[in-house]
Amino acid sequence: MTEKELEQENLIYRQGLKGRKRVVVKIGSSSLLHPETARLDYHRIDQLARELSDLKNGGRDVILVSSGAAAAGREALNVDLDIYRKEAPMNIKQACAAVGQARLIQIYQKSFEEYNQTTAQVLMTRNTITNRNSKANLQNTFSELLKLGVIPIVNENDSVATAEFSVGDNDNLSAMVASLVNADLLILLSDVKGLYTDDPRSNPDAKFLDYIPALTDQIYEMGKGSTGTSAGTGGMSTKLHAGLIATSSGCDMIIASAEEGMSILHDLMEGRNLGTLFRQNRSERFDLGDYVSAFGEKDTE
Repeated sequence: MTEKELEQENLIYRQGLKGRKRVVVKIGSSSLLHPETARLDYHRIDQLARELSDLKNGGRDVILVSSGAAAAGREALNVDLDIYRKEAPMNIKQACAAVGQARLIQIYQKSFEEYNQTTAQVLMTRNTITNRNSKANLQNTFSELLKLGVIPIVNENDSVATAEFSVGDNDNLSAMVASLVNADLLILLSDVKGLYTDDPRSNPDAKFLDYIPALTDQIYEMGKGSTGTSAGTGGMSTKLHAGLIATSSGCDMIIASAEEGMSILHDLMEGRNLGTLFRQNRSERFDLGDYVSAFGEKDTE
């Protein structure tokens, strides 16, 4: 397929996003914090709540997968430590996550209540998905919450998760959630515009890609050199792995930047050509458990 044909297919396919009815949105830590201080950006959180509430009012099921618990806990406890480094003590990370998760959900609840929305907290670990009974219970919980018009707010249960049970990062977690609830669109909001042929921070000639009809080995190679920011661990490699989970389960995925504001969610749902769209490619042999079991041991975001 020529570049012109790909461009045309992309624009036509994006118009279909207007009809997506079950949307999972993941927000990274770096998109919730002031870059100068690494403290919570309450204005941005409120913007996110408003945009998601509007999607909900438009007749869509909405699920938010949010990072930021450990950062919120670090702020509350006044911990002077880069808790996102692998070398940071696990007990301090978990303490920050335990304090921060309670604070973060309280902030979200207050913001969503302003827009007449009810939220629920859902915490997961890898064991929640690999255990058949836990997985079924989780799916039932999501199903009932969505029937009741609730917006679930999901995070990994960092305060109890260890390397053995951790999901890995919230990019992959959001893709797992999208698979569990049979979502038809996953949006990863981050501090990057989308996928480039190379890391644009080190290669000024890197080309931006707005449409990926299928994940290939060549596409995976483009994300290998990318890592997360100081306020998160989710680099491009994890986003591509999330894309594999999402698209294989029959869910489209978009990587887009939240740097210009949360109104990008509205623009994406209106079919505007922003971010990188990964087209769903449902696999009849897809099994979420296989993808979870294949994860390496990584710190959580």
